[in-house]
Amino acid sequence: MTLDSKDEVRPAGLPHVALPQTQVTLVEGASFCVSGIHGDIQPGRAEGLFVRDTRVLSHWELRIDGELLEPLTVIPGEPFERRFIGRAPTRQGLVEPTLIVERRRLVGQGMREDITVRNYGPEAAGIHLTVTADADFADLFQVKERRPLTAAGVAHSQTGSDLIFVSDRGSERRGVRVSAEGAVASPHTLTYRVLVPARGEWHTTVSIHPSASGEELAAAFPTGQEVESTRPALRMSTWRARTPRIEVENTVLTAALATSEQDLGALRITDPEHPEDDVVAAGAPWFMALFVRDSLLTSWMLLPFAPRLVMGTLQTLARLQGGRVNPMTEEEPGKILHEVRHGADLSLALGGDSVYYGSIDSTPLFLMLAGRALRWGVSAQELSSLKSAVRAGADWIHRYGDRDGDGFVEYCRSSDKGLANQGWKDSQDSIAGADGVQARPPIALAEVQGYAYAGYLATAELEDSWGEPERARLWRKRAEELKGRFHEAFWMPHESFYAMALDGAKRPVDALSSNIGHCLWTGIIDEDHRDDVVARLVGDDLFTGFGIRTRSQSSAAFNPASYHNGSVWPHDTVLAAAGMARCGHREAALTVLSGLADALEAFSGRLPELFCGFSREAMPVPVPYPTSCSPQAWAAAVPYEMLRIGLGLEVDMPSGTVTAEPAPSLFGSVRVSGIPLGEAGAFDIFADESTVELQGLPSGLSWDGPA
Repeated sequence: MTLDSKDEVRPAGLPHVALPQTQVTLVEGASFCVSGIHGDIQPGRAEGLFVRDTRVLSHWELRIDGELLEPLTVIPGEPFERRFIGRAPTRQGLVEPTLIVERRRLVGQGMREDITVRNYGPEAAGIHLTVTADADFADLFQVKERRPLTAAGVAHSQTGSDLIFVSDRGSERRGVRVSAEGAVASPHTLTYRVLVPARGEWHTTVSIHPSASGEELAAAFPTGQEVESTRPALRMSTWRARTPRIEVENTVLTAALATSEQDLGALRITDPEHPEDDVVAAGAPWFMALFVRDSLLTSWMLLPFAPRLVMGTLQTLARLQGGRVNPMTEEEPGKILHEVRHGADLSLALGGDSVYYGSIDSTPLFLMLAGRALRWGVSAQELSSLKSAVRAGADWIHRYGDRDGDGFVEYCRSSDKGLANQGWKDSQDSIAGADGVQARPPIALAEVQGYAYAGYLATAELEDSWGEPERARLWRKRAEELKGRFHEAFWMPHESFYAMALDGAKRPVDALSSNIGHCLWTGIIDEDHRDDVVARLVGDDLFTGFGIRTRSQSSAAFNPASYHNGSVWPHDTVLAAAGMARCGHREAALTVLSGLADALEAFSGRLPELFCGFSREAMPVPVPYPTSCSPQAWAAAVPYEMLRIGLGLEVDMPSGTVTAEPAPSLFGSVRVSGIPLGEAGAFDIFADESTVELQGLPSGLSWDGPA
C-alpha cells in the first residue's frame, strides 16, 4: 500500500461554485468581525465587530488625506487574522499611486489593527491618516435580521488618543475604548499627521477594548506581544497538535479535512468560568454561541478524532441542565438546553433569558453522545461525573418529553417567546404533510423517537458500566417498547416509508423527508423495512446527486431553494449515509458519500451549512443557499464522518472490539495516525482498496480483519 500516488484518485473536473467575495469574517471564540474586502466596516450593513453577542464597532473606516483606499487583496492567516492590502490615491504630480497600506487585523475579545504605510515614491509623503469609529451596541440578531436600529442611549467622548463609547441599553452596561497612541482624538475620529520617508514606511497600532459591566475585557493580542505567543495562537496550535494526522490519496478530501480542522478549531468557545471545557459554536458569522443540537452532533462526528471536545461539551451541558419548571424559558428538570445568549438586551432572546431550553432533541442527543464516549474510550470513572445528568436526562424523556403519556416524545411551545418547531428543522413552515398543510402541535418527530430510542440504549450501557444492571434493564426495555410503537404509528405502507412526524391528533405527517435517514442512523427502523427506506433515500425524489433533500420533490411544500423544505444539509445527508452503512447498505452509503465529495470539490473544500436541492441533472454544480453559514460546525465535521464511514471504523471498548474495512475507491489510500482512545492510548489505521491494517491497538481490544 502506498500514499505516493501522483494523480488524484477521483479525477477533478467538477466546476467550482464561483461566488464574489464581498465580506471578510474573522473569528476567535465567541468574538468575530465582519467587514468589506477593503477592511472597512460600513454603517447600515450587517457588518461590525461583535463581542458577547453585541456589536461593539458599527463603523470602522480608514482614509488617507480624506480618501478611501482602493482594495488590492486580502491575505488569509489563522481564523482570527487577516491582512488587508490597499493603496491610496495617486499623489499630486505622480502618474500612479505610490502609497501601499497594509492593515493586519487580529480579533479576539476585541480587536488590534497594525497599520503599515509603505511609500514607493521618490520623495517623502506627508499624510493625514484618519480612523473613524462608532458603536451602536446592537444585539447580534438585530444586525443579522437587518432590523431598524438607532444609536439612542450611546454616549461618546474622547480623551487624549482614545475614543470612548458607552451604552446602558438593555440590562447591562457595555462599552468600548478605541486607543491609538500618537493620534489626535476628535468626535468619532482619530488622526495621525505623519511623514512617510521616500522608499520607507511608517507603522502604528490601533486597539479596540470592549467592556462589560464596567470591566474592560483582557486583550487577546496585547500591543507589542508576538502574535504566535498569544493565547488564541497557542490555543489553535494545541488543537492541531492533538488531532490525528490524516493522509488521504483523494486530494479533495485531504484539503477538506485540513480546512475543517482549522474551522472547527476556530469555532471553539468556552465559558469564562470553565476555560478547560471547549464547546463548538454553531457557525460563523452569526451563530458564534452555544447552540446545543449543533454542538452535540458536531461532537458526535468528531469523537474519534477530538474526544476532548466531546467531554467539554458534555460537562458544559450538564452544568446548564434544567432543574426546575419555567414555562417562559421552557426549562424542566433534566432537560438539556437549546442555546445560550450573552447579549446586553436579553428581552430579544428566545425565552427572554440568557439560557433557553426549547429543544426536543438536545436531551436524547446528550445521552447518545455520553454513551458513544464510553465506547470510544472515555472511562466509566470519568463519565461517572455525568451520572446524575444522564439519569435526569433519561427521566426527562420519559416524564416530560412524553407530554400525553402515549409513549412518544412530543413538543409544543409554552409561550410565544419560544420556537414553534423544536427539532433541527426549526423554521415555522418545516413540518408539513405531503399536501403542504402545516402540522398542529404537539408534534412527535420521527427522528426524535430514534434519538430517544438510542438515548435509552446509551443510558443502559452507561448504567452497566457503573455497576447498575437493574437500571440498565429498565432502559433497554423502554427502548424496545418505543421501537415497536414507532413502527406501528409511523410506517406508511402505501409509500414504503415512515412518516415525518405525528401531529397533535396522532395523524401521520405524511411527507417523505430526510428525517428518516436519522432514524436509520439511530437503529430504530424495523429490520424488515430498512431496504425500502434506503431505496427511497437514494431515489431521485430525495437524492439530488450531491446530497439528500430535506423534503421530497413529491411534496406540495417542496422548494429546492427553501431553508428546510427541499434544500440539502450536508450533516443531515452524512448521518443518513452513516445509517445506511450501519444497517449493511454500504454501496448506498458510498453513493451518498460520492455526492458529498463532489459537493466538497465544488465548494473548494468547505461545505456550507446548506445548499439548494436542485437535481444534478438540472444544475451541474450545487447551488449555494444565500444566507448559509460558512464555516458552520456540523458541516465542517462532515468530512471527518465521511472518512469514518468509508473506513467502516467503529470502536466498542466495553466489549473489546474494533471494526474497520478497506478504503473505498473514492478515497484511495488512507493513513490516520494517532486515533485516541482515552487513557487506553491511541492506534493507527492504514487502508487502501484491498487491505486494511490497524497498528498499536491498546490491550483489551481485538480486531479480526475487515467486517
